[in-house]
Amino acid sequence: MRIAFLTTDDPLYLPDFFDRVLERRSDDTVLVAIVPPLYARQSRAQALRRYRRTFGTADTLRLARRVAAAKLRRRSIAAVCERRGIRHGRRRDVNAPEFLDELRSLETDLVVSVSCPQLFRRPLLELPSRGCLNVHGALLPNYRGILPSFWMLANGERTAGVTVYFVDERIDAGDVCARRAFEISPDDTLDTFLRRSKRVGAELLLEALDQIEAQTVRRLPMNLEEGTYYSWPDGEAVARFRAAGRTIW
Repeated sequence: MRIAFLTTDDPLYLPDFFDRVLERRSDDTVLVAIVPPLYARQSRAQALRRYRRTFGTADTLRLARRVAAAKLRRRSIAAVCERRGIRHGRRRDVNAPEFLDELRSLETDLVVSVSCPQLFRRPLLELPSRGCLNVHGALLPNYRGILPSFWMLANGERTAGVTVYFVDERIDAGDVCARRAFEISPDDTLDTFLRRSKRVGAELLLEALDQIEAQTVRRLPMNLEEGTYYSWPDGEAVARFRAAGRTIW
């Protein structure tokens, strides 16, 4: 099975995720494509301003320091790929015709999205013979959308989870092939919660890949009428998050 991963440039959480997954699946991985960590044609300055408006200057500075420290230690998805001899590189648009041609030339069987912030259009969805997967940090169809880990803490949830599902043209809405719950600790910060979620996600994805390869995978449609959807948090949500005793770091 020839797998292409589409992901984003995150030095904090995703290097460990890929280290776990590629330890098992490096021989099957034909490409790790890394896109900018931006939504809806944002610039980096716009993304930083939005984060500061939402979470405040102090948490924004902590984020910037942690990202800078991780980069100084050469923590990156690219570094993980280099250690394992895996083809990788930056790509701007996963729907661009030239990128689709690259996937075809690699005879890609399966595409896996890991925190990729770009929507997949039909030509990409139809390209791999075994489909496109996404790893989402919540028990879908609940907490579809952006920053599910933040919203679960803000809403006082006691149980979280991860879902692996087949992507379609809707947002977080395709057939589920794997799902796993885990408990939220009273002491969890958003940072510790995200780290645990990524560990669970890596283990769950490996299980799903084994089932797809063995052709034993079960596909369960989501009932979106029973689910919830969240977008970028506003000031009221951040106040609720902090009133529940939660912090970012």
